[in-house]
Amino acid sequence: MKVGIEAQGESGDCARTTDPPLLMPGHQALTRLPTTASPRVAWNARRAWAVELRVNPGHTITIAPSDEHVEVRVGGELLAATDRSVRLDETGLPARYYLPRDDVRMALLRPTTFHTTCPFKGEASYWSTEIGGQAYDGIVWCYEEPIPGAEEIRGLLSFYSDRAEITVDGKRLTS
Repeated sequence: MKVGIEAQGESGDCARTTDPPLLMPGHQALTRLPTTASPRVAWNARRAWAVELRVNPGHTITIAPSDEHVEVRVGGELLAATDRSVRLDETGLPARYYLPRDDVRMALLRPTTFHTTCPFKGEASYWSTEIGGQAYDGIVWCYEEPIPGAEEIRGLLSFYSDRAEITVDGKRLTS
């Protein structure tokens, strides 16, 4: 069972707020943030919460805890490993796994000045890393203060699957 939350607003691409942009594929230009109802949480068959946001006709975001084992490697270096991720499924985009900071080697990441705004999740901050002398810019993002309806990803980190090797229960996640 999932709870639907209706939102009014224009769908859109993550709009850049600083240069150079790091835009999420599949979004359109942001003109205004949607207004959302307070999220209601439902319990699914695994007795775990799940939230479904119907942000526009044909555009849905589902956020739910995952008990899958997620690992993130960059340049062969293990940056994160967790069994406590949150999975976000969004229409037109690959599944994203959001990881707790405690399970990410934050000492290997450095914050960037990049910020983007997604009309469905809010403003994202980005981090980069350098592994083996190679820079990996804007490889991970986080919504420190997500908009209402997306609070379940607050403070969690998600890596780009085309810039990092992400495995879920031993299977490579593709973008």
